[in-house]
Amino acid sequence: MTLRLPHSLLRPLAALATTLPLLAPASIQAQEAGAASSWGLGLAVSADRKPYRDFDDKLQPLPLLTYENRWIQIAGPGVDFKLPSLGPVGLRLRSRFGFDGYEAEDSPWLAGMRERKSSLWLGAAATWDTGPVQLSAELLADASGHSKGRQFTLKAERRFQLGAWDVTPRVQVQQQDRKYVDYYYGVEGTEARLGRPAYEGSSAMNLQAGVRVGYTLAPRQWVFVDLSSTRLGSAIRNSPLVDKSSQPAVVAGYLYRF
Repeated sequence: MTLRLPHSLLRPLAALATTLPLLAPASIQAQEAGAASSWGLGLAVSADRKPYRDFDDKLQPLPLLTYENRWIQIAGPGVDFKLPSLGPVGLRLRSRFGFDGYEAEDSPWLAGMRERKSSLWLGAAATWDTGPVQLSAELLADASGHSKGRQFTLKAERRFQLGAWDVTPRVQVQQQDRKYVDYYYGVEGTEARLGRPAYEGSSAMNLQAGVRVGYTLAPRQWVFVDLSSTRLGSAIRNSPLVDKSSQPAVVAGYLYRF
C-alpha cells in the first residue's frame, strides 16, 4: 500500500466530506442529540478508481475526523456553517476541498499534460428530511479560480436501522458545468499528441448509486463499508484522457464518537 500526496490521499479523503456528516448510526446520534458538541476519530481504507487512462490506482489509508456543534459541522476537509432553517428545510454555507486534479506523472497517458490543480469549493446546501427519504441539494463554485467551474448535486437517501446494523442506500445526480469538465478532462491544442487529440469539454451529468452498511460494535464504536458507482456523463466519457464509463469506489472504516 503506497501513500502519495496530494492527489492519491486527499481526493478520496475529500469524497468522504459528503458522507461523514451522516456516518454515525442512529443510536449514537440519539445519545448525543442534547450535547453541546461532539466529535469523532477513526481510520478508513479507500479504493477510488479514477477514470483516466492507465491511472495508477492504489488503496489508501484515510484518517477520519468529525466535529459538530450548534453552528458548525466539520467532516474531513469539508466545513458547514449552519444557518437558520426555513421550516423543514435546513440551510448551510459549505466549503470543501475537491482534490480532483492530477499531475502528468500520475499516468503515462497524461505525459505532456499541464497539471490540473485541485480547488477550494464554496457554496450553499439545503436538506429536507421528508420522513421516507432525506433529500439534499448543493451548489458549489470553484473559489480557487483554477477551473472557474460550478457543480450542482441532488441526492436522496434513506437509513434503515436493523438492530446493530444500519443500511443507507442512496442515489445522486450531479451536474458539472462546461468549465469544470473542460479543465479536468479537456486537452488543449499545445497538449495534443498522436492518439490524444485536442478536446474541449462541455457540461456533464453524472449519476451515482451507492449503499453504506454499518455495524455498531459498542455504543460509541462503529464500522462501515460504503460502495458506490458513478456513471460518468458523455462529455467526460468522450474525453481522450478517459477510458472508463463509470467510476466505482469502496470505503471501509472504523469511527469512534466521543
